[in-house]
Amino acid sequence: MTAVIDKPARPRTPGRWAAPPRPVWEEKPSRAGIAGKGLVLLLACLAVLFPLWIVVVTSLSTRRAIDEAGGLVMIPTDITFVAYQELLSGGQVTRATLVSIGITLVGTVFSMTVSVLCAYGLSRSGSLGHRWILMVLLATMFFSAGLIPTYLLVQSLGLTDSYLALILPSAISVFNILVLRGFFMGISQELIDSARIDGAGDLRILWQIVLPLSRAVVAVITLFYAVGYWSAWFNASLYLNDQNMLPLQNVMIQLVQKQEAPVGLGQAIKTGQLSGLAVQMAVMVMALLPVAVLSPFVQKHFKKGMLTGAVKG
Repeated sequence: MTAVIDKPARPRTPGRWAAPPRPVWEEKPSRAGIAGKGLVLLLACLAVLFPLWIVVVTSLSTRRAIDEAGGLVMIPTDITFVAYQELLSGGQVTRATLVSIGITLVGTVFSMTVSVLCAYGLSRSGSLGHRWILMVLLATMFFSAGLIPTYLLVQSLGLTDSYLALILPSAISVFNILVLRGFFMGISQELIDSARIDGAGDLRILWQIVLPLSRAVVAVITLFYAVGYWSAWFNASLYLNDQNMLPLQNVMIQLVQKQEAPVGLGQAIKTGQLSGLAVQMAVMVMALLPVAVLSPFVQKHFKKGMLTGAVKG
């Protein structure tokens, strides 16, 4: 007779959406605890999504639906895309959207280039004067010249009524540099020394070794800069006097405060073809859309990028 030997069962590997294995010292959660956590998460999601739902539905509603609802619309009845068609048909809003896109792209590239170079230099202990430069940068986090000296400086440099005034005064964030520096300091020094032995210079080491190992923190800081440039409005209100140069956020403020509507939209609102509230909500959706689209792609890097850079900094 041949003895049958049972093969040991292989441990199950959790699937992509399966919960990670629970440590032995943790007791199994009760049904009431699971239901309570689910309820809290559901209420938190509703608190975030409900205002967004109202904004989107109102932007897609007709003037009659908005008048019947007495303002903001919660339940969609008459759906129309007239507000978005008018906003994107060419005019101040379309021009302001292109201005915001251009400022965000150019400003983010410039800020990331300077921040990465500065953070890499400060992360190398043998770099010239890195301690003094770091102390100066830290001092700017607690002391600033103030609004009036900053305005006078921008004016003396001839940057008023220029798009550079929207980029240069807020191009660098010391906090972002410190996070990048902390992450760069966590990279193995032996790896960098071996690259130097092979004849690699600092720029090559930064481009081919440091940056590929720092994708998480670079993605997070890039999103921070991009959201900052896209949402900025204060510098434009200070340094730009030409209405045709205003970015989208400033045009949105004018529409929301009902100070001045673009010519085509103002005429459509006066004739009753459009509701002013629908136009305001549509501009808000256009301003929120890029951030809402990009955030999920960078969300997976937040934990690794922020925590590692902050703790090791």
